[in-house]
Amino acid sequence: MRLVLAVVALSVLGYCKDETVTGHGGAEKVWHLESLDGVGFAARATLEFPAEGELRGEGPCNSYSGEQTVPYPWFSAEGVAATERACPELAQEAAYLAALGEMTLVEVLGDVMILSNDAGREMVFRAK
Repeated sequence: MRLVLAVVALSVLGYCKDETVTGHGGAEKVWHLESLDGVGFAARATLEFPAEGELRGEGPCNSYSGEQTVPYPWFSAEGVAATERACPELAQEAAYLAALGEMTLVEVLGDVMILSNDAGREMVFRAK
């Protein structure tokens, strides 16, 4: 009987684990975009995972937030909404947010995070 209860308890605890990127090394870091499709990204853009299922960050002009609820290693930036300030880097911000919305895979390797998709697009971030 004790064995059955232990197995049930461990099973329930296993289902409570955060299976998003937050639970796989993405949390508690500020990720800075280094390159987009193999080209250095000159403007400042960040990505954070403050809690399970959440994402937020700052583009060159605006802050944004949304949801990321698919299990690791999948990635999906959903319902992303940004503030509406203008700045000289607005085109770079639009490219960043568009690319973020196209990413479907995530890999966290220590202080490096790579977002990619089947079309060959890639975003490389570094935690600072």
